[in-house]
Amino acid sequence: MTATPPDRAPTIRVTAMPADTNAYGDIFGGWLMSLMDSAAGLTAARRSRGRAVTVAMDGMQFHAPVHVGDEVSVYAQIEKIGRTSMAIQVESWARDRHGEESRKVTEARFTFVAIDEDRRPREVPPAT
Repeated sequence: MTATPPDRAPTIRVTAMPADTNAYGDIFGGWLMSLMDSAAGLTAARRSRGRAVTVAMDGMQFHAPVHVGDEVSVYAQIEKIGRTSMAIQVESWARDRHGEESRKVTEARFTFVAIDEDRRPREVPPAT
């Protein structure tokens, strides 16, 4: 059975470029982690209607390599909302720029906390 990406628009979509590689030409894991953190941050800020910061990242798994030229799509979805925090599941999928088949390359769970203008935790507002 072939896995398929989530059936929704990605939070972020970018192309892996040569500048995103190490001396051996492999895409940096940290580059992928940064994309995932950005996608989770966009999701957290939108849901909390304000500033939110990363406080944890759990279960980071690298499943497959990303190659220069691959289109990388990052999907973020809120799993749980607490009083001030949000747990966000994030998956990254890569697709060869000339192909149609996607492969899951990373996944992790991020925890964000909503903060106020003094950088102190604040309540996540109710859903609208």
